[in-house]
Amino acid sequence: MKLWVDDVRPAPDGYRWVKSVNEAKDFIEGIEEIFGNNYFLYNPSTGEKRRVDIELIDIDHDAGEYVNDGGDYIRLLDWLEETGRNYPIHIHSANPVGVANMRRIIQRNGWKEVF
Repeated sequence: MKLWVDDVRPAPDGYRWVKSVNEAKDFIEGIEEIFGNNYFLYNPSTGEKRRVDIELIDIDHDAGEYVNDGGDYIRLLDWLEETGRNYPIHIHSANPVGVANMRRIIQRNGWKEVF
């Protein structure tokens, strides 16, 4: 499962779109609570079994009108760090200063950044 965190850009196919930091936190906690790390979905028509997990957080920096619901999106990275979570991150922000600040958090924690 892929998470798209952005206030204006619509999520690409295959992503769950959230628009605020608090919505993203709720979604992540919900997935972890429901599925944990060992839950698999089985598709009987294909025989495919796939793990349900957050495989990527694709994140913007500036939350625009959603800033009052948890802050700019860098606050989501702060929360991931504070709670010891580790998910691959892709940054799609056009804010160069924001991107640099987000990268520092990713690098400090040894998280995987997807380019």
